[in-house]
Amino acid sequence: MKFFIDTANLAQIKEAHELGVLDGVTTNPTLMAKEGITGQDNVIAHYKAICEITDGDVSAEVIATTYDEIIVEGEALAKLHERIVVKVPMIKDGVRAIKYFTSKGIKTNCTLVFSAGQALLAAKAGATYVSPFIGRLDDISTDGLQLIEDIRLIYDNYGYETQILAASVRHAMHIINCAKLGSDVITGPLSAITALLKHPLTDNGLAQFLADHAKAAGK
Repeated sequence: MKFFIDTANLAQIKEAHELGVLDGVTTNPTLMAKEGITGQDNVIAHYKAICEITDGDVSAEVIATTYDEIIVEGEALAKLHERIVVKVPMIKDGVRAIKYFTSKGIKTNCTLVFSAGQALLAAKAGATYVSPFIGRLDDISTDGLQLIEDIRLIYDNYGYETQILAASVRHAMHIINCAKLGSDVITGPLSAITALLKHPLTDNGLAQFLADHAKAAGK
């Protein structure tokens, strides 16, 4: 399973990359604004900076919501760097645009997916990735992980190559459960990824080893 980090924070992207587990980056206008990145020129420069850190795909989201505008914006984003994946919303014109981008060899990430039907349409259009937002479904008392399971079954039934990119991941157990269900990718905050490192028995065991070593060395 691939690990993407969902952020526009360069320091966090570098930390995940240096940990040796980073496979890509997803970001969006909200995350850009959170880092104080405003203005088209600054956003473009920031996407390029992210691409220089990671060796994997970087999802860059279009703002447009009409077909022609999505095409123009998406083609411009794709030209920024070979690692850019054009992130397109799950709307009618978005699905049409995904089909177009696929025909041109441009990678896409269909975002804001909340149902198996939406994921099926994205795959039919040829999306590289589909992003079901499991955390946001959990927020409204709906089982986000069930959606991952449903999409996995449908894609396996028909051999769709679209990768399931579990988005809105909130914590370590989301990651573990997505791995169990066969999600191809997860994207979440650095805190969720590094939480996988933690276990009290590891901490206790290391403390004991170090204490025993100190005794043996006469310290």
